[in-house]
Amino acid sequence: MSFESWTIFALFWVVFVTTPGPNAVNCISNGMALPFPKAMIGVLAILTQASLFLVLSAFGVTALIAASPTGFFIAKLIGAAFLIFLGVRGWMNASNPAPAVERPARHVYLHALAVATINPKSVAGYLAAFSQFVQPDVPVWQQMGVIIPTALTITALSYTGFTVIGAGLGRAAMAAVFNIWVRRTMAICFIFYGVLLGSSSTPTLKG
Repeated sequence: MSFESWTIFALFWVVFVTTPGPNAVNCISNGMALPFPKAMIGVLAILTQASLFLVLSAFGVTALIAASPTGFFIAKLIGAAFLIFLGVRGWMNASNPAPAVERPARHVYLHALAVATINPKSVAGYLAAFSQFVQPDVPVWQQMGVIIPTALTITALSYTGFTVIGAGLGRAAMAAVFNIWVRRTMAICFIFYGVLLGSSSTPTLKG
C-alpha cells in the first residue's frame, strides 16, 4: 500500500469511527456511569469486534453476508430491536438512581461487544474499506499488515475520546435534572439508531 493510499484510508477510517453511532453513545454512557478504567473495557470490546471484522473482511466473509439479503435482513432486525430496547430501557431508568451494585467488568465487555457486533450497518464500512483500498494485485495479508494497525489505532483513539467525553459529562452532571436529561438523550440516540438500522438497505460491493 502506497503512502498516498494509506493516507486516504486513514482519513476514511477517521470519519468512519468518529461519526457518532451506537458505539459512541455506549462509550459516553459508560464514561458517565463507570470509573474510567472500567469504562475503557468497553473500548477493548470495540477493538475486539473491529479486529474480528477486519480479519473476516480479509477472508471475504463480510461480502458474503452482504450478498445474502435474507441473512442481512434478519441481522438488521435483531440489531434494530436490540438498540431500540436499550433506548427504551434507558429512558425508563433515567430518573432512577444509579444502581448500588457495580456492573461486573465481564458485563461491560459483553454489552459493548454486543452493541458493536450486532449492528450490521458496520458491515458497510468494512466493505467500503476493502472494496476501495485493498489492491487486488497485492497479497491481501501484506496489506493487512498496514491496514489493521492503522484501523485499530484510530478506533482506539476515537472511542477513548468518546469515553473521556462521557466521564466529563458524568462529573458535570451533579444536578439530578441535568443527569436525567443527559441519560434520556443517550436513550433517544439508541432508539434513533435502531430505527435507522431497521430502515437501512443492504450494503453492496462495487462490481
